[in-house]
Amino acid sequence: MSLTAREQQVLDLIRESPMSSPEDLARRLGISRAAVNVYVGHLTRKGALLGRGYLLPPARAGVVVVGGANIDIKAQIAGEVIGATSNPGRASQAPGGVARNVAENLARLGTATRLITAVGQDPAGDLLLERTAAAGVDVGPALLSPHCATGTYTAVLDAAGELVIAVAAMGVTDELTPEVLRARRGVLAGAGWIVADGNLGEAALTQLLALAAGNGTPVVFEPVSVPKAARLRPALLAGPVPYAVTPNLGELAALVGHDVPDERAAIAGAAAELHTLGITLVWVRRGGRGSLLSEAGEEGAAPDIHEFPALAARVVDVTGAGDAMLAAFLAALVGGLSAAEAARHGHAAAALTVESSHTVLPTLTPTAIRARLTAPPGDFSSGASADFAPAHRTPTQGDLP
Repeated sequence: MSLTAREQQVLDLIRESPMSSPEDLARRLGISRAAVNVYVGHLTRKGALLGRGYLLPPARAGVVVVGGANIDIKAQIAGEVIGATSNPGRASQAPGGVARNVAENLARLGTATRLITAVGQDPAGDLLLERTAAAGVDVGPALLSPHCATGTYTAVLDAAGELVIAVAAMGVTDELTPEVLRARRGVLAGAGWIVADGNLGEAALTQLLALAAGNGTPVVFEPVSVPKAARLRPALLAGPVPYAVTPNLGELAALVGHDVPDERAAIAGAAAELHTLGITLVWVRRGGRGSLLSEAGEEGAAPDIHEFPALAARVVDVTGAGDAMLAAFLAALVGGLSAAEAARHGHAAAALTVESSHTVLPTLTPTAIRARLTAPPGDFSSGASADFAPAHRTPTQGDLP
């Protein structure tokens, strides 16, 4: 919603005194009553007022997450990985997908969350939406596609819980077209924040960024994988940009179009390139070296650079760690914390998640995160200390073209 200076003045006065008459507004603005009525008409058509009586729309709150949802199939090999043959192990399946996982984590952290995704009209889609709604996410805006099956993501993990290989069958996400997003612009307009994952197509991401910019809503963009970051780079260069991006080192290189060594100066330099496009926050995950957060300075000032170490944790399963990390980061931002404090919350959520076999930790709460942040070194839920990078890329749906 773009307002003229005069329309904004009228709206500000109505917010201050909703019971003001047109005569009161005209007197305070030094214009005629007829002019006030014209501006009120403009504000109503733009959605800043809801019809007669100067009714203001409800304050925007919560998060809308846009992107992929799928069934996760995890197979973990019991011993040494032997290629080109059958390996003994165990398997399980559960709801997954970057956007869906982020949405569930946000809901578990107490943030009002809505999910725009696409699933097939099949039992797997029904299961995904039912389980996601049960966790507290509003799945009403989801698209039920009659053309595609619900997506699946099959991950093979080694005995230590690290990803060996994965296969993503996510064609249904292509159903999230610009037209579908425009049809849900009312949902997007009601959001305080928007999360977009890299499973969106270039045209869809461009449309989403334009809609968000029109509403003045900040967008957090999660690239998901190096190929997807490279594919979506033109969308980030074409017009409105996200408020924040959350790449790993490889994805950062794809976003800036050149290699980026894992060194503070090089990462900060690449982040500065993204700042020149208008991106305010660049949060780069660095595996065992933790993460680096670059926050654009005001009026040409140098960016603020923060480095965070990886928290110690005993790794049970890395699946979902990055999604928890992003969700806790955003939940903290929504709660009014600084970007640096939000990043610390993200590291804590990731550590808690990898210490569990769950992709989305059922016990993830703000209290659990605070306890993890204040726990003495080596004193964490799973026992003995082991170096782990909460910045591991989430295997969910993320590391394939």
